[in-house]
Amino acid sequence: MAWTRDEMAARAARELRDGFYVNLGVGIPTLVANMIPPGMKVTLQSENGMLGMGPFPYEDEADADLINAGKQTITELPQSSYFSSADSFGMIRGGHIDLSILGGMQVAENGDLANWMVPGKMIKGMGGAMDLVAGVPRVVVVMEHTEKSGASKFKQRCGLPLTGKSVVDLLITELGVFEIDRKGGGARLIELAPGITLDEIKAKTEADFTVALPVSGEKPAGMKSAAISAA
Repeated sequence: MAWTRDEMAARAARELRDGFYVNLGVGIPTLVANMIPPGMKVTLQSENGMLGMGPFPYEDEADADLINAGKQTITELPQSSYFSSADSFGMIRGGHIDLSILGGMQVAENGDLANWMVPGKMIKGMGGAMDLVAGVPRVVVVMEHTEKSGASKFKQRCGLPLTGKSVVDLLITELGVFEIDRKGGGARLIELAPGITLDEIKAKTEADFTVALPVSGEKPAGMKSAAISAA
């Protein structure tokens, strides 16, 4: 079975490291806020001027004045701080964020990312993704593998306007995980979702990629046995 959205977020949470400052994009990436391993210190940053976001609130705890960049209600922590959007982007552009986990519309095999607009569709603005992919040293994209039409979203070349060129380090979809060498080494499949076959992922992927899956019965590097069941 393919991973659910929560399971994709749980897989993305395995990329977190103790002490990281992390920015979460709109969509599936926001779910990572609820997947931080117990005991790990991770500080979440939001482009709209907040450092130290907590998990999503329960319905009776929601505060309309506390939102993330995607306008979802969030919770604050004792150490949370607030500042201007200009200061927030200063953190991003200055290289002070360790990891960004973003959504995507299309990713190319060389790491190009398109995630901010579809030509002809109404948009609110480009958001902060262009700054994030340029100013953050490691970028993870979490997205569905195919469009509703069945067309692959992991492509040889993006057909939508680019957010950034050669910026994606890791792609996580409901079918598996791809490492991307943004310096020109291409993409390689390093993990399959449970029950997904190599033939199935090949049939649904336009991009060229090599395969570097773990030996049967061996967990992928860094994987904890409860990583998915905890979602």
